[in-house]
Amino acid sequence: MVTLNIKSLTTPVGIVRIFEFVLTCITFSLVASQGHRNSSFWAWCMFTWCFCCFMTLLIIILEFTSLTNKVPISWDDFTAAFAMLATLMVMAASVIYPKFYVCSTCAHGIVATVMSCLSFILYAVEVGLTRAKPGEISGFLSTVPGLLKVVEAFVSCIIFISLDSNFYSYFPGLQWCVAVYSICFIVSLLIILLTICRLLARCPFPFDKCLTGYNVLAVMMYMTAVVMWPLYSFRDNPRPTVCNPCYWDNLVVVSVMTCINLIVYIVDTVYSVRLVFLVSPA
Repeated sequence: MVTLNIKSLTTPVGIVRIFEFVLTCITFSLVASQGHRNSSFWAWCMFTWCFCCFMTLLIIILEFTSLTNKVPISWDDFTAAFAMLATLMVMAASVIYPKFYVCSTCAHGIVATVMSCLSFILYAVEVGLTRAKPGEISGFLSTVPGLLKVVEAFVSCIIFISLDSNFYSYFPGLQWCVAVYSICFIVSLLIILLTICRLLARCPFPFDKCLTGYNVLAVMMYMTAVVMWPLYSFRDNPRPTVCNPCYWDNLVVVSVMTCINLIVYIVDTVYSVRLVFLVSPA
């Protein structure tokens, strides 16, 4: 028998989620009414608003009907990871969409951008409300290292939508960079999924120490990508005279996102080393 949990809609987090759903739904509807664009960036923005709208509604329904206890996953980890992911995705969409598809006279586009920015603020507020506080017992994805894993996976997604196989397939150095992005993304995604599905406890090795070792390896791999990607991409390859935008801009995006992910992995590594080796157990 389903028990309705009206209280879930009146908590600060519940109220924030209701507004998130409304705003992302409005944003998606406004942009969809303007027609289809054959672009990976446009597809990313539309997927972002549709995905966040649907998942937010699903979370609201599951909590309202008290079905979260019957879901075979770590609900706190799932909602914390989704809030962080949605924050990053909507933030990216709020920048990409007006940059490429909105003009000064595009009323629908301007309103959609404002709605998207408001959605980003609300998701960021939810992250602040659901993030684990110091000394609080919670799931891994509610902690700083867990949230950083979501950031790492998200930045990898931005890199993937900016890649052009017709370009990097000619250079072994760039192929290595793509391999770095793919390997690190798969491992980060695997960690997130194992956490949500409550399978980390079944790992036959110390998870925290293995995670620290992986972070160190990921930092070294990304350090090579930070050097090799711009070296092979921009050597004897100046920006075309007519480029608004073009493949060259995507190369810049990949370079910047590679640097950002390296920084995130370094922060993740420092935080993990501090927790595992420097903080003595109580």
